[in-house]
Formats: sequence, C-alpha cells, structure tokens
Amino acid sequence: MANCRSVVFLLFSVLSFVSSYAQTATPTFLQPNARINRWADSVFATLTPDERIAQLIMVAGYSNRKPAYEDSLVTLVRTNKLGGVVMFQGGPIRQAKLTNRLQALSTVPLLIAMDAEWGLAMRLDSTVRYPYQMTLGAIQGNDSLIYQMGANLARQARRLGVHVNFAPSVDVNNNPNNPVINFRSFGEDKYAVARKALAYVRGMEDNQLLTSIKHFPGHGDTGTDSHFDLPLIGKSRSQLDSLELYPFRELIKAGVSGVMVAHLSIPALDTTRNRPSTLSPAIVTNLLKTELGFQGLIFSDAMNMKGVTKYFPSGQADELGLEAGMDVLEFTEDVPAALAQIRQAVLDGRITQESLDERCRKVLRAKAWVGLDQYKPVVLDNLVNDLNPVQDELLNRRLTEASLTVLKNDRNLLPLQRLDTLRIASVAIESDKLTAFQQMAANYTQVDHFNLTSKTPDSTIAQVRDSLKNYNLLLVDIHLNNIRPGARYGLQAKTAGLVSELVATGKAVVTVFGNAYALDKLTFPNDTVLVSRNIEQARAIVMPYQLTNYTEDLSAQLIFGAIGASGKLPVTVNQRFRAGDGLAIQPIGRLKYTIPEEVGIDSRFLTQQVDSLVNVGISQRAFPGCVVQMAKDGKVIFRKAYGTFTYDASLGAEPKPVQLDDLFDMASVTKISTSTPALMRLVDEGKFNIDGKMADYLPSFKKSNKANLVWRDVLTHQARLKAWIPFWRDTKNPDGTWKPKTFKTERSSRFPIEVTDSLYLFRNYPKTIFEQIRDSPLNEKKEYVYSDLSFILYPQIVKRLTGENFEDYLKETFYRPLGATTLTYNPRRFYSLNRIAPTEYDSLFRNTLIWGRVHDEGAAMLNGLSGHAGLFGTANDLMKLMEMYRQGGTYAGQPFISARTMAEFTRYQFPELGNRRGLGFEKPSFTYTGNAPRSATKDSFGHSGFTGTFTWMDPDPKYNLTYVFLSNRVYPTRNNNRISMLNTRTNVAEALYQAIKRGIQ
Repeated sequence: MANCRSVVFLLFSVLSFVSSYAQTATPTFLQPNARINRWADSVFATLTPDERIAQLIMVAGYSNRKPAYEDSLVTLVRTNKLGGVVMFQGGPIRQAKLTNRLQALSTVPLLIAMDAEWGLAMRLDSTVRYPYQMTLGAIQGNDSLIYQMGANLARQARRLGVHVNFAPSVDVNNNPNNPVINFRSFGEDKYAVARKALAYVRGMEDNQLLTSIKHFPGHGDTGTDSHFDLPLIGKSRSQLDSLELYPFRELIKAGVSGVMVAHLSIPALDTTRNRPSTLSPAIVTNLLKTELGFQGLIFSDAMNMKGVTKYFPSGQADELGLEAGMDVLEFTEDVPAALAQIRQAVLDGRITQESLDERCRKVLRAKAWVGLDQYKPVVLDNLVNDLNPVQDELLNRRLTEASLTVLKNDRNLLPLQRLDTLRIASVAIESDKLTAFQQMAANYTQVDHFNLTSKTPDSTIAQVRDSLKNYNLLLVDIHLNNIRPGARYGLQAKTAGLVSELVATGKAVVTVFGNAYALDKLTFPNDTVLVSRNIEQARAIVMPYQLTNYTEDLSAQLIFGAIGASGKLPVTVNQRFRAGDGLAIQPIGRLKYTIPEEVGIDSRFLTQQVDSLVNVGISQRAFPGCVVQMAKDGKVIFRKAYGTFTYDASLGAEPKPVQLDDLFDMASVTKISTSTPALMRLVDEGKFNIDGKMADYLPSFKKSNKANLVWRDVLTHQARLKAWIPFWRDTKNPDGTWKPKTFKTERSSRFPIEVTDSLYLFRNYPKTIFEQIRDSPLNEKKEYVYSDLSFILYPQIVKRLTGENFEDYLKETFYRPLGATTLTYNPRRFYSLNRIAPTEYDSLFRNTLIWGRVHDEGAAMLNGLSGHAGLFGTANDLMKLMEMYRQGGTYAGQPFISARTMAEFTRYQFPELGNRRGLGFEKPSFTYTGNAPRSATKDSFGHSGFTGTFTWMDPDPKYNLTYVFLSNRVYPTRNNNRISMLNTRTNVAEALYQAIKRGIQ
C-alpha cells in the first residue's frame, strides 16, 4: 500500500508540472462538501458582524510563560471571540493544556497554527526535528521522502491540536547574504524549489493539515530581515515573474490551501513608497487573487514585525491588510485597536461587510475541513510518546543520508579502504567534547581523537600539531553552532586558521557541519584570501548542511563506506562550489549502524525481548554483565551493554558498568576467530589440504598415533582426539609444590612466560605441551567428541606455512584490514583493565583473579596465545569478522576468503553420521538441543565460548543476520552454569529471529 501511495504521489507531481497544466485547482477545503458547507453556514449565521471580523484574527500564544500570561491570553481570545491562535515557544504538554483551555472557552473552535517549517521542534521541546529546507534541497530524485516528512509532521500536528502549518518556504534563495531565508529555502533552483515544496505540501494536506506557502511574492533576494526592517526588492516585474513567482504559481495551480504574504517593498509591483506587500491591494488582490487565481486562505506574515510596523502602527496595519485583500491576520498585537480600525473602515466604505463575510465563511470552511466541526480536546495521555514515533527517527536518518554531499574526493579516497594502511586522527573543531562523528568513526577502526576550539590555548594547539605528524589521515569535523550569516555561521577567526592549517597538511578529509555558505566564509586570520580557495588542499570535502546527531553519525558512516552519497549543492557558494555540485559515492559494504525499523523490525519488540532475557540472566546471577550486538543485512540494529563487570568488589575488581567498547575473553570463539580463518586462507592459497593428514603439516607427528588422522575429521571433532588435557596438573608435585622446569614466582630469562603477576613458566615448557598432545591416547571409537587439542597446534602450522607468527599473521591478514583492531591476544599490553572484563578467580592453579589474561589454563601456559582460546576483543570488532563470514568471505569490497572455501567450511560435513559440525564451525543440531537458536537455518553457523560468549551467522536470505553475545559468566567461578541452564545466549539470538519474522508478516 505504501508503494502504491508513492506511485500515485509521484504521478500527481509529474502531472502538476506539465507545462500545459494551466487549470488552477481549488484548494481541498473549498471543494464542494455538504458537511463542511452545512457547518460553516450554520456557525456563520450565529455570528454578529463584529464576530465575523474577529474570525479573521490570530494572536500569538506561548506555552512557556507564567499563569498570569495565560490568563490574559484566555481573556483576550474569549472577550474578542477571536478566530485562532498561533502557537510559539513551549512544550507539547503545556501547549496541549493551553490549547484545551482556550478551545473550551471559545464558542467557535479556534484555528490553531504553528510556524513549524522543520517540525514541531522549531517551536517546542520534546518533539521531532526534521532537516532544514536547504538540507532537503540537496536530495536528488527522492522527493517522496519529503512527502513522507510532511505526512508525519501533519499527524504530529493534528495529535497536538494544531490545524495550520505556516510552511513551507518557497522563496528562491539566490542571495547568499539573505539573513532570514537562507537555510529555510530549498535552494536557488526554482524548479527544484517548486517540486520539493509541492511534495511537502501534499504530505501535509493529504493528512488534513492546512499549509501556507511563503513568503509571497518572494523573500529570497534580499539582505534585509523583515523582522527588523522593511526589505526592498529592486527587481523588475519580468525578473519576478521568471524566478520569484514561479514556485508560487505552480503550487497555486496544484491547489495549495494557503499563502502567506511577506512584508516587502517591491516597486515593480506597487510604487507606493514604504508600503509593505502585506498592505498592498496591487500585490494581494490584483496579483495573488486575480492574476494568479489563488482561492485559498491568504495569511499575513506576523503583524508585529518591523517590516510592517515601522511605517504603519498596529491597528492601522491590520485594517490595511484586510483592505488589501488579506483573509487572516497573524500575530495581531493590539486586538482592540485592530477591531476598531476595521469596523471604522467598514463604516467608511473602504472595506465591505460582504467581503469580510466571505472571508469569514472561508475560514469556517477551513475549520470544518480540519475537523473542528467535531472538535475534541487534545488527549494528554501518551502525548509526548505519540509525538516522537520511532518511524520519524528512521525518516530523519533517510532524509539526512539522502542529502549528504561530497564536494571533493581526491583520487577516490572516499570511501576509505585499506584501513590497515591508515593511521587516523579525528580533529573536532569547535567542540571540546567527544563528538557523535568521532564516536561513529571509532566504530570502524582505531581512530585517535583531538578536540580544538577557538578558546584552546596556543600551547595545547602546538602539542596537537606535533602529535598529528604521526598520522597519515586527518578527519577534520568542523562544528558550527550557528546557521545564520549574521553570526558568520558560528565561525571564529581562530577556527578558520585551524582549518586552514589542517587542510594545508594535505592529509585532511573535511566535514563541515553547518550552513553550506560557510565554505565561503572560512578565512585565514588577518587575510582576505578565502579558505574556499585553499580548502582545495583537503583530500575530500563532505557537506552535511547542519550540525545534528544524524548528520554527524551518517557523515562518518559515509566516509567509511557504510553508506553512499548522492546529494547536490542546492545553492551556489562561490565560483568553486556551485549549485548542482556533488560527487556520487557508492557504499562498499562495511557495517552500517542504524535502527531496527530500517530492516523492517519493531525496535520496541526486539528491545523488550532482549532486555527481558538478559535481565533475567543477570538477576539470577548467570553472568554479571554482557554486551549484545545484532545485525541484519549488514546493518547493526541493536547494540547494548548490560550489567557490571562483577557482582561486588570483594575480589578486587569494581562492579563497573559494562560499556560497548569493553573487551571480553572470547574463549572457544577464538577457534573460529583465529585458527579457522587462518586455515581457510591457507586453503585458498593452496597451502593447506583439509583432506590431508596430520603428519603432512606436523612433521613431529609422523611416528605418532595421529600421523594419519585426516584434517577434515579433526576439524569436525570426530578424529578420536581427547577432549582436553589438564596440562597444568602435570607441573605440580603431590605436595603441591612446582616441579623443576615448570614455574617460578619471579621472572627470569629461563622463566619468561608470565601466567600471573607472580607466576612465570619455564621457557621450553610449551614444547612439553605439544608433546603431550602428540603422545596422548586416542579414543577407541570414531565419533563426535568436541576437542581443543588440534586447535592448540594450528599456530605452529600457520607459522610453518607462512613464516609469520600466528598473532602477526592474523592481525595483518584479517583484523587490521577489517578495522577490528581490538581483536588481540594478551590485551593488557594495549588496554587498561578498566576496559577488560575479569573472568574467574582461579583457586586451583593460579590462585588469583584472572583479569586481562586468558581464562583457559592451557592457553595461559602458551603465553596467552593459542588457536583454541586467548583472543580478546569487543563485540563490535568480533562482528566485523563474523560479518565477513556472512558475506561469503568478502568485506568492504576486499576479499579475505573465497566464497567456495567459506561454503565448504560452514556446511555440515558428516550429517549421515549424526555429526552437526562444519569445519571448525558449530552448526544447528539436527533436533533442537539449544546449541543454536531454535529458528536457525541449516546454512547458519557460529560458535560458543566457555567464558559465556557466543556468535552466530545466518546467511539465509530470509534472515541475513549476524549476532554477538559477550559475557563473563565464569565470574567468579566456572561452577556457575546458569547461562546454559537458562539458554540465554541462543534465546537472545532467537529473539532476533522472531523479530524478523514479525516484520515479514
């Protein structure tokens, strides 16, 4: 149905702009309707002539003022029986209460209006804020998004009891120094302005919200703000016809319901000196009504603005506005004076009562059309929630994404590739705190952050300048907290100097979070040379047009290739940056961070399900804390940290709240994160044969009982290997003392392997471990027995086949190119314990809390590095590796493993034997046992870890999901197995499956 509506809308838009379409449509509220006409006529018949005049006046209302103000407003409206109120600053609950109070005391329901060009948030707190019109002007070929914005805004307005939106602005902004329109315009292309304005209008009016396009006959080409003075438009009539009037003409043809007239002096239309257009019969009646054929409601711009009151005092201006042909006077300041002047004008014959009566009937028809003939008070229950639907977050993301504009991309730098070759620093200009842009950038790879403002001491800047020499790429994000030209868009001289210095390095990708015209205003200190001439030294330039969380978030995702860019500049900034500029950027498949609704999932359902399952686990002390991360179709839709590192501080680790970027011991998830990808890569390179024998790659095994074991059997845990060997037990004497050449309490050249702060292993003991594996007995029967032993050997095989140390090989081949930089062994080398979840208090072997060291005893004796355990990392970085698997071995356009090898390793190998394993990978049991999500398909795969970790991928097109669950369930003891009893890890994954199924339905 939604697609059908979009097609109908687009078809209508095309028809509306066919040049032969000259018939002016009647606004919907004035079209024949028995109910509307009957109510309007019946109400009109009850009104006195004075009350009919009062229906044409709207006063200002504020919901953020004291009770005395509200009392005076109520008295003003009730005493004069006014027709409407224009609401300004406040909050939704307060405005709703004020609206209900005013409506309850009005004989004729009030028409409530707002100036909400970019949403109710233009005036109210706790409401949705949409992009500015200039931002929307950058969107190419997707005006249906703007239609949806209008529709959503209409529903919010109506829920709040608002009936008119004084929007959109259809001014063609062809003056960069325009102090009042500027970012409020769709741009300088009259065709685009008309097309986008129509989409916005249709969205609102199709959902029963009256609109008022503005500022007739065109406020775009002036350097004066009509709030403070009367602007002079010196254009000829032909110039006005060809440009300024075009959008108004087209929308009037399409049947727009309202037009707002601006306070402008336009000699080409009215030669009377200092007469504002709002008071001009030549402009309001002759041009707008007669020549353009507009039949709807004509609203004045606010009658308190200096553009009208400078030469015409309140009262007189109101009367002259109606005399000029206005239907509704907005923001009348002195209502008694205005009513008196209008009555006198009727007596004097300057205005006929009949014309006022006709305007009153028009207002009453509009009131009936918006449902005031069946008026109901605004319901306060759930009002704020209803005004902030999650669908609007998705729409805001889509609008922002569609508007992002890349103005330079030297040598196709964007999107960033080969992350392993980049040393990246982000430099936030005019922000002294970590920004949303910086936070999002850090999701993709290691990024070091610096923050500079115009108040940063020179000594600090010098230190930062020195530090930046160590990086080969600078992400410079400029945060401009003012959108207006009068404030130089928030730019300071020092800011300009910092930017010029950074781009001069030739290493900068610059993102300007602010008005597009700011590109022309960044100047060197004490210099007249425009930075726009020097900003060419930046390697890439991204223009998001505004400073919002959405623009920061999505600009970073654009730079790293999770999303593309298709926006075009809607205005000309200077000779270098002209309207229509914008380079197309294609996404390359890195994880996108978004909300569940983007992939058709109800975020409330998913969150409730996951929260419930995890909180039960924490409350039953199955684990102290965890991180859950979920993705569908390569889009991360759920990321949440729960609980704390520990239950208390009794063992020395504080119960710090878990954070998304904390590192966990992966335990056996290490098997598919280290050994398995290494083997797959070696298979692709022809260096490893999964149907070869153990002795082929382990020469020391040639005379062992394992020489002829086939790797395919080994990797599927059916090669008769023992499950595990408690290596540490062989290091102790019966009396509990350490055997010779095992452990010492102090480090030395002979005992260098650090197992704890006070326990060091003999340097050659790892060789003993490998020999123990070699010499261990085999199980009698060839059947599935999960075994760690072969995975302990893979680091040796990888080193033998590649010549590289295992960890170096993994980091260079997989982790750094993926941007998974936290995946590491022995994380204490790189991260503070404050970021690493502690695991078990080991009372049998190490007699200490295991924190920042591998939990597995065998891996600990191998210097923390093994193919079966020892890997640490964040949920986000683990997901990058897993997402590469789900995508068939490719990530961000870079092949890591062939699709053929991925398919081979992740399929059931011996289902006929009842063995559910892939090669290295776990797969769903043939009958449900809880080892995988209940809905997991036969193509899915993953692995669990002893410490409470789990990851699962399902490439089935129906699901396309990637899931990571990291916890430290072994804290403080491995004897706690409640996580398995509750089946928390796979049940949380099942919640994602169920959420996807609900979305499909």
